[in-house]
Amino acid sequence: MPELPEVESVRRGLETWARGRRVARVRVLDPRILGTTSQRVIAPGAAAAFTELLAGHVLASVERRGKFLWLPLDTHAATPWQPWARTADDRDLRTPPLALSVHLGMSGQFRVHTAADPLHRHTRAILDLDPADVDSDPAEVDGRPAASELRFVDQRIFGHLGVEPLVPDRWTAGDRYVPASAAHIAADPLEPGFDAEAVARRIQRKRTVLKAALLDQTTVSGIGNIYADEALFAAGVHPLAPTRTTRISRIRAVLAESAAVMRAALAQGGTSFDSLYVHVNGESGYFARSLQVYGRTGEPCRRCGTPITRLVVGGRSSHVCPACQRTPRPSRIS
Repeated sequence: MPELPEVESVRRGLETWARGRRVARVRVLDPRILGTTSQRVIAPGAAAAFTELLAGHVLASVERRGKFLWLPLDTHAATPWQPWARTADDRDLRTPPLALSVHLGMSGQFRVHTAADPLHRHTRAILDLDPADVDSDPAEVDGRPAASELRFVDQRIFGHLGVEPLVPDRWTAGDRYVPASAAHIAADPLEPGFDAEAVARRIQRKRTVLKAALLDQTTVSGIGNIYADEALFAAGVHPLAPTRTTRISRIRAVLAESAAVMRAALAQGGTSFDSLYVHVNGESGYFARSLQVYGRTGEPCRRCGTPITRLVVGGRSSHVCPACQRTPRPSRIS
């Protein structure tokens, strides 16, 4: 599944290609993309409602938290929205702002195309964007390529699209708003306002092991299996280290390494193991070449030469160097 660096790479691509564009037309080719992996019975009017809410609006910006993306619509973009307000007699209920919400799931891709490009057989929805309005070069607007279609391609249909209200963010200070479906998702290490010390303390209070805590998106978002393994290796901490008995300094180090390794991955476009994750222009990321432990079972540790081993933590594969990440003493965690 795409993790934070991969989703941020997609966000940056959408920022270049889609921000400020008006959605002229919406075509839902497969309504299942409007549900979730746990909701595959789609209401008959879902596609029509999605189209009505989205068509005609400008995609004001492209936002991300963890693995969630959303594009606020221009209806409320001009002035910051305040929490729902009621008058004393309860007659004035304000309408919340709306956003196009996106989750890539296991295989979702946003791809930019011209109308003449062949249609991929796993294309599930198409947003027709207004063409550039420039006399000098109709292929560009504000120096950006003016592709006319934004296509959502998803082989396995684990990703989903929706139009939903934005609600005040409870995880960070300030005036940020997030989609209602992502309100429970904690802040991620690369976003402004991330409080690493508070997250470290929250992790230490949990009754679990460190790898499981890193994957808990209600504790810290965006760290998936790949980057959890890489961060734990970089910090020299074993994935089975009990959170309650791990020194707070070591938890801080793991969080710091999480941010560092994800920034390094982002600089290389993320990690692509197959064609299911690509950027909006179809290019792959190259961080797989820099992985230290993930997916390298049996290969020598790049630091000490000890063979990398694989173990299972919470049903997920974990990769460790037995020499660099010493197995913790048995400890009761529940």
